[in-house]
Amino acid sequence: MMSSSQPIVTLTTDFGYSDHYVSTMKAVMLSINPQVQLVDVSHSIAAGDIISGSWVLSNAAFYFPPGTVHLAVVDPGVGSTRKGIIAQVNDQIFVGPDNGLFSLPFAKRDVKGYFIENPDYTREHISNTFHGRDIFAPVAAYASKGIRPEQFGPQAGKLETYKLPMPIVDQEGIEGTIIHIDAYGNLITNITKNDLTGISGRQVKIFVGNTIMDKVVNTFSDVEEGDPAALIGSSDMLEIAVNQQSAEEVLSARKGDPVSIVFKK
Repeated sequence: MMSSSQPIVTLTTDFGYSDHYVSTMKAVMLSINPQVQLVDVSHSIAAGDIISGSWVLSNAAFYFPPGTVHLAVVDPGVGSTRKGIIAQVNDQIFVGPDNGLFSLPFAKRDVKGYFIENPDYTREHISNTFHGRDIFAPVAAYASKGIRPEQFGPQAGKLETYKLPMPIVDQEGIEGTIIHIDAYGNLITNITKNDLTGISGRQVKIFVGNTIMDKVVNTFSDVEEGDPAALIGSSDMLEIAVNQQSAEEVLSARKGDPVSIVFKK
């Protein structure tokens, strides 16, 4: 489903900005569709961090207009037997490697996926190490021109997926983990807003490393500068922040570290 307005392709990669990779992909797309509007979601995903790429993309993709094409390349298996895919989810199109990168935007949604096999829509010479340029960028550009997903190759069977670890919720409390750290050093956990519905009015202790908090606040400024805060972020997940500082640095926290909420008796 294509929008009648100017076509949009978003880009999410772990390429960074010090090399030519992002601009080369944009050059390929603009040579195929000079009318396309290119929007950078992020190029600062940690190298090879598929789950972080999936998290960032899932939090942005569905705010874009109908017909937007989302090109995502976090691809440590480039050149291997992993396949490339193009998929339609609701009114959005996704293009990239079938390596679990789309796990979160595809989760609990109707996905119509196709393997990219039609050479008419890729570059003639395909590098073993830069499928972003030679496969995914041209496919995204042609998709932005209205080429339907099923024209790129056969329907995909089971796609590669990762599942985020689920928090453990019981009468004693909630045991979660840090699943993402944003550019400000805020610690995003896998504990959702819904998981916390039962703690209203209850006394709690929230443990992150050697730091203890005793409540969930509304926003960063509800605590003093330099103090830690537990709050529900814009993605409806529990976040741990430090007002005006990086929680990652102040709390010496890392992705995968536990976050515990204990109900006081």
